[in-house]
Amino acid sequence: MDKIALKLGPIQIYWYSIFIFIGMLVACFIIYKEARKKRIKEEFLVNLTFYTIILGILGARIYYVIFNLSYYLKNPLEIIQIWNGGLAIHGGIIAGLIFIIYYCKKHNVNIWKILDIIVVGLIIAQAIGRWGNFFNQEAYGPITSLEQLKQLGIPRFIINGMYISGTYHHPTFFYESLWCLIGFMIMLVIRRYKKLKFSQLTSFYLIWYGIIRFIIESLRTDSLMLGTIKVAQLVSVVFIIAGIFILIKSKQKKLYSTK
Repeated sequence: MDKIALKLGPIQIYWYSIFIFIGMLVACFIIYKEARKKRIKEEFLVNLTFYTIILGILGARIYYVIFNLSYYLKNPLEIIQIWNGGLAIHGGIIAGLIFIIYYCKKHNVNIWKILDIIVVGLIIAQAIGRWGNFFNQEAYGPITSLEQLKQLGIPRFIINGMYISGTYHHPTFFYESLWCLIGFMIMLVIRRYKKLKFSQLTSFYLIWYGIIRFIIESLRTDSLMLGTIKVAQLVSVVFIIAGIFILIKSKQKKLYSTK
């Protein structure tokens, strides 16, 4: 499968980059649309999203490089080659979250209000961005059979793309993308609930994504490792616990969002 979508002389545009870019555009559209309803100042939002995206990408790459440090120490020039893959979403979320907390505190804006807006855009961006893994033939699962993939109702072009090195593999990128898409649709419904409390959309995201990522990592063959532990599974457990904790706290404080 060709990783390159377009060649313009010496310039090569990769499918991985295209899907990451599309995901960010869709996320920004959804975030901006909801932020206007919540009367968030445009200047604040533009600066927030710009720096969050930049720092999120840097965080995602640094996170990935750290857990593959031995390889990148031998191949330092490849550190900047993000078009070949290697953006760890957990690293991006952590870096982005740190900046959002800092920026909201600096401008005296309710952090949970902003996070509840952002997570809806984030989860659809993840659903779209995962397709970059398809073209890079990464983030796939264990060996399986053509018959089993057909039984699962997976589209034929995905099955063909998962034929790697003479064997078929589970398209775990597709499973995660589909789960994120379903989560996105649920969140669109949830946020219309008039008595929804601040932080509850964020807690839903943490629990929903934490569950699927924990399951997906049990199947993936290219997980980032910390000794014998899959890092993404460890972080997913933290996400789930944090989501449950935030949900409990939101019910105790009785903070309602303004529609």
